[in-house]
Amino acid sequence: MTPPPSRSGLVYAILAYGLWGILPAYFLLMAPAGAIEIVGWRILFSLVFCAVLITATRAWPAFLAVLRRPKLVLVMGLAGHLILVNWTIYVYGTLNGHVLETALGYFINPIVTVLLGVFLLHERLRPLQWTAVGLSALAVVVLTVNYGALPWISLVLAGSFGLYGLLKKRIGGTVDALTGLTLETAWLTPAAVGMVVFVSATSGITLGTESPLHTIAILSAGVITAVPLLFFAAAARRLPLTYIGLTQYLAPVLQFLFGVFVMHEDMPAARWVGFSIVWVALIVLTIDMFASGRPGRRTVAVPA
Repeated sequence: MTPPPSRSGLVYAILAYGLWGILPAYFLLMAPAGAIEIVGWRILFSLVFCAVLITATRAWPAFLAVLRRPKLVLVMGLAGHLILVNWTIYVYGTLNGHVLETALGYFINPIVTVLLGVFLLHERLRPLQWTAVGLSALAVVVLTVNYGALPWISLVLAGSFGLYGLLKKRIGGTVDALTGLTLETAWLTPAAVGMVVFVSATSGITLGTESPLHTIAILSAGVITAVPLLFFAAAARRLPLTYIGLTQYLAPVLQFLFGVFVMHEDMPAARWVGFSIVWVALIVLTIDMFASGRPGRRTVAVPA
């Protein structure tokens, strides 16, 4: 039975997506660290923070119970590597003046999820869903003409997170948010160590060499990663999926506003047209979600 909406659930959802929406500003605090160094530290400090949380909440038995299921652990490993791609491209886009492209990636993520359902799960689309897919394809064409190239940052973000969401949907509620993040970052620890070592041997790591604010920002990467995820888990327990599905757009909206009004990224008429078409597609998809009466078919986005 769908849980009734609650005020606390809505607050948790707004906190989660609000924090994800201001991530570009947070990652810019880490400059001059590059994307590889930031992601490496983010993985390592997330694992440390998760271990502390599991200890504080006495959740080790639940974590060890998941470890005794090898297939589940392997799925979490695959999910972790997908999120590694997502995190790296997201941070790269943020640091290199492509915040609007990262926002676009999370705007089109629900459309990509629908397409994955068609090609991987052999689902059949309803007319409004086909309309949303067609509008999104048109938007990509418009934006490609505007950029002079495919908006690859947006497409990689949407694709990697769409596949990540599909894997998480397959395992259902068998892995809680904290255990999931712990397993994913544990899988990625060798890669994270390699990233930090690579940066140290080439350009040199920036941790501890810049301002105190910079050092605090990097050391807090684990907290910034885990806290909104836990807020999201709390919201998901208290709100119907339709409410979560609507609040998920808060994050890319905040990213979009940050890119336009703070980073002053170029926003010519063609780009406004492309984004507007995507927004119309999302409105159509949302109408279909309510009209079909089957909100559970939709995957809710958990941004990078």
